[in-house]
Amino acid sequence: MRALTRLPFIAGLLTLAAAPRAALAQAAATGANPQGSGPIVAALGWLQGTLLGNVATAIAVMAVAAVGFMMLTGRLNWRFGATVIIGVFILFGAASIVAGIQSVAGAS
Repeated sequence: MRALTRLPFIAGLLTLAAAPRAALAQAAATGANPQGSGPIVAALGWLQGTLLGNVATAIAVMAVAAVGFMMLTGRLNWRFGATVIIGVFILFGAASIVAGIQSVAGAS
């Protein structure tokens, strides 16, 4: 009986989840940003430039070197060290990861 009372709620959620898909597909096809998103896109571009710039790259290289040295000398847990190194790879490989996901989603 309880499942029947939740049925309209679940149907509403499914409708809300499916409705934006057409708009997203159209926006992806045109490649344009929505109106009014200029400041947000600019802020995200600045954040990306900051996270992937020369200073960030140098800091990441030094961090990976320090973590690797500490792992080799036994001063750092291997699991934590691997987490740091994988995090750096994900941070710098995010653009490639997203492009791969988009190409797989577009091929379906």
